[in-house]
Amino acid sequence: QVQLVESGGGLVQAGESLTLSCAASGSIFNLNTMGWYRQAPGKQREWVARITGGGNTNYADSVKGRFTISRDNAKNIVYLQMNSLKPDDTAVYYCNRDPARFDLWGQGTQVTVSS
Repeated sequence: QVQLVESGGGLVQAGESLTLSCAASGSIFNLNTMGWYRQAPGKQREWVARITGGGNTNYADSVKGRFTISRDNAKNIVYLQMNSLKPDDTAVYYCNRDPARFDLWGQGTQVTVSS
């Protein structure tokens, strides 16, 4: 049973923006802390951002000031607004709880930023 579905990825040029969405089943979402993660080609998956049930946020230094994580608790959706994208942001982006649960990784959504 699919429990996390990421969407919104695509191919953009450097400097452009994208908004990713992650739809989660209620049992996963509730008021749990949710996170976005990414995995670039040839690299390990890394944490990008987190948001608590109450809306407190934290970001990796590499995206701070450019990315914004938010959530809609009524719709069980987590968003990642990505501005000023760079080629180094190219990766498959995943959402999960934070800390991540190994059994919740979905297919992710591909983000490709061309220079």
